[in-house]
Amino acid sequence: MKPSLLIYVHGFNSSPGSHKASVMMQYCAEHRPDIRLIIPQLPHFPEQAAGQLAQLIETYRDDYQIGLAGSSLGGYFCTWLHATYGLPAVLINPAVKPYELLVDYLGVQTNPYTHESYTLHSSHIEELKAIDVDTLSCPDDIWVLLQTGDETLDYRQAVEKYQQAHLSIEPGGDHSFIDFERYPERIIQFLNL
Repeated sequence: MKPSLLIYVHGFNSSPGSHKASVMMQYCAEHRPDIRLIIPQLPHFPEQAAGQLAQLIETYRDDYQIGLAGSSLGGYFCTWLHATYGLPAVLINPAVKPYELLVDYLGVQTNPYTHESYTLHSSHIEELKAIDVDTLSCPDDIWVLLQTGDETLDYRQAVEKYQQAHLSIEPGGDHSFIDFERYPERIIQFLNL
């Protein structure tokens, strides 16, 4: 049996130092040290980020059983990776149409975690559209965690897009997903790692 690899994909203007990434890291260290956990610092530009994630999977897929978890924009990337490689995925408050949302962020940005400055152009919006997934090929392998109080994304978009997947919808909360600490064990079980 192959060893387990969990790839956690952070969101827009985030990093491996984000709260949910840290929660997953701590849980695996304490309870599942057998799982190899990779939380890549993604490039700020979608095509580069998608390329880095695809390269990760190409590198490890022959030797590991891989599961994906992604938050916000990371959930969007995980949906694309699921469609491309057939890997199970858990999506936390996923972005459904980031190419619409990020139009408001065109121009100079600063990542609050890394303090890097970069410039988002309309070409980057097109890069996001290029990896949009219309139809879920295997919705049984996707679990979507949503909180209705998400102030950044309209959770109803995710309910509609992922209606055939496993959905957990909690009232209240916010985009950071309040009390995420309740979920790492169940995420790992769902991903069969």
